[in-house]
Amino acid sequence: MSVADGLGVPAQENAAHDGELKPPGSVKFFYSLGQVVESGYLAVNSFIFFYYTAVLGLSGTMVGVALAISMCLDAAADPLIGSWSDSVRSRFGRRLPVMLIGAPLTMVTMGLLFAPPSALSPLLLFVWLTLTKMGVRASASMFNIPYFALGGEMADGYVERARIVAYRLLGGIVATVAITYVAFAFFFTGEAGLQRGEAYPAFGWTVGVLILVLGLASCAGVWRYAATLPQPTERPAAMLPRLGGELREIFKNRSFRILFASMLVFASAAGVNSALNNHTFVFIWKLPPATIQFVSYALLLGITAGIPLTPPLLRRMEKKAVVLLGFAVVIVAWVILPLIWAAGVYRPSGTEALPWLLSSTFVAGVGTGLIFIAYPSMMADAAEEHEHLFGHRREGLYFSGLGFAGKAAAGVGTMVGGFALDLMSFPKDAGRHVGAIVDPDVLRTLVLAWGPLPSVMCILGALIFMPYAITRARHEGIIAALKLKRATDVTEGRSS
Repeated sequence: MSVADGLGVPAQENAAHDGELKPPGSVKFFYSLGQVVESGYLAVNSFIFFYYTAVLGLSGTMVGVALAISMCLDAAADPLIGSWSDSVRSRFGRRLPVMLIGAPLTMVTMGLLFAPPSALSPLLLFVWLTLTKMGVRASASMFNIPYFALGGEMADGYVERARIVAYRLLGGIVATVAITYVAFAFFFTGEAGLQRGEAYPAFGWTVGVLILVLGLASCAGVWRYAATLPQPTERPAAMLPRLGGELREIFKNRSFRILFASMLVFASAAGVNSALNNHTFVFIWKLPPATIQFVSYALLLGITAGIPLTPPLLRRMEKKAVVLLGFAVVIVAWVILPLIWAAGVYRPSGTEALPWLLSSTFVAGVGTGLIFIAYPSMMADAAEEHEHLFGHRREGLYFSGLGFAGKAAAGVGTMVGGFALDLMSFPKDAGRHVGAIVDPDVLRTLVLAWGPLPSVMCILGALIFMPYAITRARHEGIIAALKLKRATDVTEGRSS
């Protein structure tokens, strides 16, 4: 009897799977519901930045530093969470126990983030923002890191993994649309819109409850399939002593280093753009509050359009080519409209600006969809390459690395956005006055920081990504070698 058997783990969980791993559609559906945890806090990020700067009056630098500190400290904890979920053994599989802890903690910290006590000094407000944002990110990571790793190990086919990511992204799109609609239909209504400070606490608690309900539903729907996936057969060493060696091991893999670094730069670019979104919508494009939500829908519609495009593209192209295509599309979308406005060639405002914003945002969404599907799939490929090279399964650490890059970079991006607001002398109290007038030179700097600056960063990310070398043929060879090794290990285990 194996050690796993003694812990009540079903025997088939440690058996080698014959043929290609491919979960049924119902499992993919319930798995997709769990994306609400990540999509939920991503959907509220720009609300947080606008709320604490334009509504509560905290300086852009202080807000940017608070968000960067919280994200970077949380990102530093990601390897611990990834290693933890790699080593769990239970009748529910090795991922779900950690996810079931993260979902309720995310709900509580999300509500507190949007409900700071009244009359706090700027310093105490800075501390509140830092601690609650750190709590949201750490709690969400306890769900997301094992959740992403689970998606990577649910299938081993080159294209099937992209389909699982597509299900996950579609679930996230639906969740983001729901959150955005609720925000503007029930909380940020009327002429004041996003400047209604009293609406933010109830909005935060509503998002938290949605995260809890759908996160738990996802766990309930996938646990039977998750319990059949391989689990550790031996008790691991203590986490902290072994973690340093595991981290050194994954950074020996060149594919991981490339994916990690390029995502770090791309997410930083996206963080700058996202942090400044609501400032440009309100003060540059002067969108009526009720129409701002449609720009978010255009992004989600673009991502939705990119999702069905990706599997057919992957059947004809390498994943690397699909990602580079995504980078190019995003860069074009971020550059054209801001440069036209900054040059004074055309400066639409109000409802006149809406079609232009919808078009450019939709195009950016298409490129983002290509990137967001291919990257996790490639990280799963790199994790299998790691097992082939070093003999250890490290999916949790690999996806924690992807999460670390995304979150640390998003924190850096938000901090850059906050610094930019202060460097351009953007008025701190502008958000408290409906129709406030901002200096034209400040607005010109704002629109350049919103579009062209992230585009330059995106180009750098694409250059870092260029050496990535896991092709379809190499992946097929890795899978064949791993299946042969696993089958041999099972045979030798039975004979002993």
